[in-house]
Amino acid sequence: MPERVDVRKTYKLFINGEFVRSESGRSYRPDGGINVPRGSRKDLRDAVRAARTAFAGWSGRTAMNRGQILYRTAEMLDGRREQFIAELGGTEPARQEVDAAIETWVWYAGWTDKLSQVAGTVNPVAGPYFNFTIPEPSGVVGIVAPEAPPLLGLVRRLAPALCAGNTVLVVVSEPHPLPGLTLGEVLATSDFPAGTVNVVSGIRRELLPWLASHMDVNAVDVTGCTPEETRQVEELAAANVKRVVHGTSNGMTPDAITAVMEMKTVWHPIGV
Repeated sequence: MPERVDVRKTYKLFINGEFVRSESGRSYRPDGGINVPRGSRKDLRDAVRAARTAFAGWSGRTAMNRGQILYRTAEMLDGRREQFIAELGGTEPARQEVDAAIETWVWYAGWTDKLSQVAGTVNPVAGPYFNFTIPEPSGVVGIVAPEAPPLLGLVRRLAPALCAGNTVLVVVSEPHPLPGLTLGEVLATSDFPAGTVNVVSGIRRELLPWLASHMDVNAVDVTGCTPEETRQVEELAAANVKRVVHGTSNGMTPDAITAVMEMKTVWHPIGV
């Protein structure tokens, strides 16, 4: 019998719940072999539009339901564990990275219905009123994924933003985009509404100015940016009062959730 022809994987962007090719048709080869879609500013605008449309539905879901969907993501990632290990090099550190990414999804899934109690408060005021501080999602969050570790670094920035009720646009690691693009396939089968998470690959210097200056993006996580890129994002974000988050790809903390949230204060008269 003739040998079976290998079917080479085609990587695509994940926008509005669909896998699409770059609008420009361009690609680049970070490792010299596999073609990776080179997203354009049009792709980025499409992703922002999809995230804005999905925001009301995702943020309006119950905290418990969001937690169930984040946990489902952990299940689906665990089911494709060996594929991710192979994409990360097949080494023991790669195995540990995938296991830590699965654990991250589970950890933040458990925070969705506890966040209001931990981050919110009842404030003492001089008057016949109740005064509450309640955390609310910022809106559309753009995440620049860390270059390393390419999977775990991304998950540790993505999971808290989704836990908080935000919708997200991710620019995956430029030199190591494959784990981020494959994660889009996991997210597509994890019950997220279309547009909740959008994954774009490409050249950062081409995408960052448009991400930072887009009026419909409420916050940008610059954890994966260089100091020079961070300064550029801050300057452009200042023009439209956009929040810039300086995070870390190490560890898990509730502060990563509240960093992409707004604190809303509510006054209510005390009933007789």
